Amino acid sequence: MEQQRIGIDVGGSGVKGGVVDVDRGSLVTDRLRYDTPSPATPEAVVGVVGEVVGQLDAEGPIGVGFPAVVRDGVVLTANNIDRKWIGVDARTLIQDETGREVRISNDADAAALAEVEFGAAGGVPGSVLVITFGTGIGSALVVDGRVVPNLELGQLELAGIRPAEQKFSAKARHSEDLDWDEWGDRANEYLVYVDSIFNPQLIVLGGGVAKRFDLFEDRLDPSLTVVPATLLNDAGIVGAALLARGPSPRG
Repeated sequence: MEQQRIGIDVGGSGVKGGVVDVDRGSLVTDRLRYDTPSPATPEAVVGVVGEVVGQLDAEGPIGVGFPAVVRDGVVLTANNIDRKWIGVDARTLIQDETGREVRISNDADAAALAEVEFGAAGGVPGSVLVITFGTGIGSALVVDGRVVPNLELGQLELAGIRPAEQKFSAKARHSEDLDWDEWGDRANEYLVYVDSIFNPQLIVLGGGVAKRFDLFEDRLDPSLTVVPATLLNDAGIVGAALLARGPSPRG
């Protein structure tokens, strides 16, 4: 019998969720999406998470990917959410709202977990960078199949801009009305920079732009080894559900 868990992906612009077959890495329900409240205060965001969970039916813990550094369930940064989150025990807050056990991590780490088990980062020796372009820039480092938690490469300084995500995120493409070539040049500048720091075997590109990879792929430097996320924009939901499942039975 397939094992199912609820995965919730909290982002700067949307809260997404679904029931995931964690043995296959695929959604078994339609993906639900609600706008992230503005301001994205703890009470407001947790209320939306509770609403999403209330519409989904699966037993066991629920998993949550959250757009911040998260350590032992506590939020330590707030770059794309309200600063009132800093120091908040998000795990306990969501457990109280939903009445369910919660397992929570940084959202890019959750997406990377999914790509390791079911996608482009699986079986790659050495290091892999998973970069998600969205409201901000999420990032995760995978070393020999294990995710190194809470890497925040969107906060780097690049081209005199800090945090770099202000100029190089997918949100910047929309807000500045850039075409794909223009944004592709920016994405390339950012990827070349982080590649020069980490020298990964592979860069996996996630977030909403992953499904439009063909529109800007030709703007990327041929020295880069970049592929779109296999799970596209569902990687965060699937990875959150894997958190809820626990360690992979495959080891």
